[in-house]
Amino acid sequence: MNLIQTLEREQMDASRGGRKLPAFRPGDTLKVNVKVVDVSYDEKAKQQKTRERLQAFEGVCIARQGAGLNESFTVRKISYGEGVERVFPIYSPLVDSVEVIRQGKVRRAKLYYLRGLRGKAARIVERQRAAEVEAAPAEAVKA
Repeated sequence: MNLIQTLEREQMDASRGGRKLPAFRPGDTLKVNVKVVDVSYDEKAKQQKTRERLQAFEGVCIARQGAGLNESFTVRKISYGEGVERVFPIYSPLVDSVEVIRQGKVRRAKLYYLRGLRGKAARIVERQRAAEVEAAPAEAVKA
């Protein structure tokens, strides 16, 4: 069993290429940059051309599942009035980077209930950091 965990650890280190993902949890708003390969056919050269670009997918993390090499997270966004969800493996070479835009304050690990909510009802309150919470009362006393 220890051998399998050791091999998985080596694969996890190799697949990210030394890049670290930020710490995030369900409820956080994320911006995931995904590598997209565009394939087109060049008539003159009579061959296929491939071009790689980054595409941002910004939405709310509604779930994190799995462990080790098989860990993944689900991001949900509203695009043209339609809900779109995408599952990203954490150790995928196609995931270029993940940026945390907002930290959400939620009380459960899976936010599947957001699928049934629309508009203001689907808002998530922003989580305050400990330093901001301690500094806020002190500023109120001064004013």
